[in-house]
Amino acid sequence: MQVRKGSHSVFSVRLHFVFVTHYRRKALNTEMLNRLKQMIEQVSNKMDCQLIEFNGESDHIHILLDFHPKNSIAAVVGSLKSATARMLKKEFPQDVKKYYWGKVSFWSNSYYVSSCGGAPIDVLKKYIQNQDTPKK
Repeated sequence: MQVRKGSHSVFSVRLHFVFVTHYRRKALNTEMLNRLKQMIEQVSNKMDCQLIEFNGESDHIHILLDFHPKNSIAAVVGSLKSATARMLKKEFPQDVKKYYWGKVSFWSNSYYVSSCGGAPIDVLKKYIQNQDTPKK
């Protein structure tokens, strides 16, 4: 597992995100998914995060990021969702208008995120429990 270094930290934070289209409409096609991958990589890089893996279906996408701890999860999600929604509406107006019109947002307001990678929780718990605690 690779670690990265900041000015005062060493870290390895991997996060799995899932974004769902608003009303779970099947609004995404292959061309849109390809463009989303490019856009997510650009936005992630600007926030010092690195895209590890991306894929999706017609109503949701999965993103695996190497996350930089200087960011908040909510800020990264907000940037990714807003930038990609604007881009999709601008570059694929006819495709988006089939499913969304007016001021309806492209992405659902909710999202899924989980941490992943590294040692299993049980291994970490045992490692912490077995530290050489001072006697006095």
